[in-house]
Amino acid sequence: MKMIATFVAATMAMAAPALAQQQLSVATGGTGGVYYPMGGGLAEIINNHVEGYAATAEVTGASVENMGLIATGDADIAIGLADTVQQGYSGTGRFEGQQLPMLRAMGVAYANMVQIVALEDSGITSLQDLVGKRVSIGAPGSGTEVNAEQILGANGITYDDIEEQRLNFNETADALANGDIDAGFWSVGAPTSSILNLATTSSIVMIELSEEELAAADAANPVFAVTSLAGGTYEGVPEDIAVIGVPNVLVVSSEMSDDLVYAITSAMFENIAELQAVHPAANQTTVELALSASPIPLHPGAIRYFEEIGATVPDDLRP
Repeated sequence: MKMIATFVAATMAMAAPALAQQQLSVATGGTGGVYYPMGGGLAEIINNHVEGYAATAEVTGASVENMGLIATGDADIAIGLADTVQQGYSGTGRFEGQQLPMLRAMGVAYANMVQIVALEDSGITSLQDLVGKRVSIGAPGSGTEVNAEQILGANGITYDDIEEQRLNFNETADALANGDIDAGFWSVGAPTSSILNLATTSSIVMIELSEEELAAADAANPVFAVTSLAGGTYEGVPEDIAVIGVPNVLVVSSEMSDDLVYAITSAMFENIAELQAVHPAANQTTVELALSASPIPLHPGAIRYFEEIGATVPDDLRP
């Protein structure tokens, strides 16, 4: 009996750490984009390097939904487009009348590129060619939908001018391949699996905005920037394409403990190679970028890490 009791006690002691682990939820996006693998990579870093915590990446509608999940406490960490994050924090745009002052940043992770795709035989070669066409503007509650509306509106195109469809990335690719829509918007890191897969089975074109259209879109949103999608990123798109870029922000609640945010921020940057192995977008994930374009204040726990490694935290990013 004494031997059995000793065995049971030892077994319970061995199991205690696992039972004591606190669960964290990482709100990402659809499986056809970059948020999901990036969020999964961050969750794995937490699992491997933040003692006492276990994290899981959750499929969501992306940026807009993710900010709500942080506000309600249904997610602990979320990825969101900078303009959507700013709207949530200030109670503007999609968050008119529902300000979310608890949103805090761990930093900018990487930049999205707004990619507009059609099939080669569609005859669509310009933004204006979308008028009268069936166009996927992104999943409901996504930053893609926010960005699509802004870019179209800045160039005189409203939803009255197109037959809009609200599809996630995989659904958009499938609908293009099946002829159910004529074009689709992706606001996502490049390359993204849904476009890669579409380009291997169909001949695609990437719609490039004119200089005037790029300038109009850039002026419509303070976080937009004109950038370049490298030629060869996707099969059938051999030349560099000028596109609108949008930073992505890692967001937590102001109620998350300083120690935990410090531990997660430290674990991510100190093991960034593990995230880069998951997706090439993480090659952009540097301390310099993290501090460069956040539209909301940093969490004190993140500030502690950045200052500890000697980085200068801008005054406007302090709570």
